[in-house]
Amino acid sequence: MENQLAKSAEERTFQYQDSLPSLPVPSLEESLKRYLESVKPFANEEEYKKTEEIVQKFKNGIGGELHEKLLERAKGKRNWLEEWWLNVAYLDVRMPSQLNVNFAGPAPYIEHYWPPKEGTQLERGSINLWHNLNYWQLLRKEKVPVHKVGNTPLDMSQFRMLFSTCKVPGITRDSVMSYFRTESEGHTPSHIAVLCRGRVFVFDAIQEGCLITPPEILRQLTYIHQKCHSEPDGPGIAALTSEERTRWAKAREYLVSLDPENLTMLEKIQSSLLVYSIEDGSPHVTPEDYSQVTTMLLTGDPTVRWGDKSYNLISFANGVFGCNCDHAPYDAMIMVNISHYIDEKILENEGRWKGSENVRDIPLPEELIFTVDEKVLDDINQAKAQYLKQASDLQIFVYAFTSFGKKLTKKMRLHPDTFVQLALQLAYYRLHGCPGCCYETAMTRYFYHGRTETVRSCTVEAVRWCQSMQNPYASLLERQQKMLQAFAKHNKMMKDCSTGKGFDRHLLGLSLIAKEEGLPIPELFTDPVFSKSGGGGNFVLSTSLIGYFRIQGVVAPMVHNGYGFFYHIRDNSH
Repeated sequence: MENQLAKSAEERTFQYQDSLPSLPVPSLEESLKRYLESVKPFANEEEYKKTEEIVQKFKNGIGGELHEKLLERAKGKRNWLEEWWLNVAYLDVRMPSQLNVNFAGPAPYIEHYWPPKEGTQLERGSINLWHNLNYWQLLRKEKVPVHKVGNTPLDMSQFRMLFSTCKVPGITRDSVMSYFRTESEGHTPSHIAVLCRGRVFVFDAIQEGCLITPPEILRQLTYIHQKCHSEPDGPGIAALTSEERTRWAKAREYLVSLDPENLTMLEKIQSSLLVYSIEDGSPHVTPEDYSQVTTMLLTGDPTVRWGDKSYNLISFANGVFGCNCDHAPYDAMIMVNISHYIDEKILENEGRWKGSENVRDIPLPEELIFTVDEKVLDDINQAKAQYLKQASDLQIFVYAFTSFGKKLTKKMRLHPDTFVQLALQLAYYRLHGCPGCCYETAMTRYFYHGRTETVRSCTVEAVRWCQSMQNPYASLLERQQKMLQAFAKHNKMMKDCSTGKGFDRHLLGLSLIAKEEGLPIPELFTDPVFSKSGGGGNFVLSTSLIGYFRIQGVVAPMVHNGYGFFYHIRDNSH
C-alpha cells in the first residue's frame, strides 16, 4: 500500500498524454444505423422512408468515398477531429460569443461560510484569488491529480487552457492564444488583470519568487476599487469582446492602428493568468434559488469582463462570486474541477485567511490606459447596445430540486443522469405535446485530446415511455417496463458515445471532407429530417450534466426557440 501511495504521489498531471489512444473513426454502417434510429421520433412514415433511401444511397455512394478519405486523414493524426471541431464549433462562428458560446456559473460558497454580505467583496476576493493562484501553481508543478475512470487515465490537455489563455478575433476565423507553461517547460505569465468600472489594471501574483498573500492581494484590490470609485469611469474597452466576431476583429485592428501601445496592452490582458471582475451589483441568491446571480454572471456588465478570456473570475459587491468563460479552449468539467477545489479550501479554512497579516512593499497595480478616439467610443457604445438587446432575450432560472437526489435513484438501481434526462423528455413532451430533439454531452477524454460527443437523448424508447405516461389507460407495469427500456437505451448510448462509437462527430467529419474537396453537400445533410432531428446544431434541448459536486453553470440555448438545461446532482437534491 505504501509503495502505491508513493507511486501515485509521483504521478504528474500530463504524464500520460503521450500514451493515450488515438480518437477512432467509427464504422460507417454503424454510424448510419444509429443516425436512422435517432431521427425516427421526428419523421412521419413517408419522411422516414425518404430518409432511409437517402442514407442507403449515401452509404453505397459518396458516403463510402468520404469515409475512406476520413480514415486516411485519421492515419496521420492522433485526433482527426480536434482541429475541425475547434474551428467549426467555435472559431469560425461569427455570432457574438460572449452570450451565445461562453459558459457561466455561480460559486457555492454562499451555502456555507460566505453568505451574501455587503462590504465583504474585497476581502473575500483576495482569499478566493489566492486559492486560484495555488491551483495555478499545482498545475505548473503538474500536481493536479490525473483524472481516471477506474485505472484508465483520461486526457488532461484541456487543463493547459485554464490560465493565461485567450481567444483573439479574426475577420473570418478567430484563434486561441495560450501562454501557459508548466515549470519544466519554462517561463509563464504571472500577472492578473482586474476590470473595474470600465478600467483595466494589472498586477503580478509573484513577488520575490513566491505568491503574494491574501493581505497583499487585498491591498492591490483596495487600491483599484478606491481609485475607480473616486474617479470617472473608463471607456470600457472590454465591451468590444461582446460584439459580433468580425466587427470585433475590425474594431481591434483599428484600435491597434491608433497606437502600437494599444497592442501591448491587449496582449497583457490576453496573457494574464485570469481576469478578475469587480462588479458593483449585489444579486439576490439563496441555496434554493441562484437565478438572479446566474443571470448577472452570463449577461452582466460587458465593460468588466473580457468575453474572450478562458477565465473571468467575477466578484459582486455583496461578496458573492462566479465565473464567465470562453468555451473554445476547454469544456466545463475543467472549471468544475478548479471550482470544487476552491470550494473545499474555503470550507477547510472556514472562509478565512489564517496566515500572516504582514504586507510586503510590492509595486502598486499598473493601469492600462488605451488610446481611444470617437470611433472607438462609438464602437464600444454599439457593442453595449447589441449585447444588452440580446441579453434581454434570455431567461435564466436556477432552482434547487430538494425532494430527493442520487441516493434514492441509486437505491432504485437507476442511473441518476439518465433519470434526469428522461424526466426532461417527459416534461418537454407534456409541455409541447411532441418529442423534443435533445443534445446531451458525452465526454471522449479516454482518447488523446478528446472533448465531446453528442448523445441524442430523445430516443424511440423515451418517446414510447412518455406516451405511456400520458395515456390514462396505460398500466403501472407497462409504464415501468417502458421506462426501464428507455433507461437501458440511454445508458448504452452514453457508453457508446464515450468510447468513440457516437455518430454525430463522424457525420460532421464526412461533411467537412466533402467541403474540403469542393464536392456538393451530400443529400444526407440537406434532408429536412436531418435538421428537424437536431443535426447541424439545431437541437431544441441543449443539455449537460455538470457533475455530482455543488458546482453549477449555464450556457445559452443552441437555437432561438430552445432551452438550455444544465444540472448537477447531489445526494439529496438536484
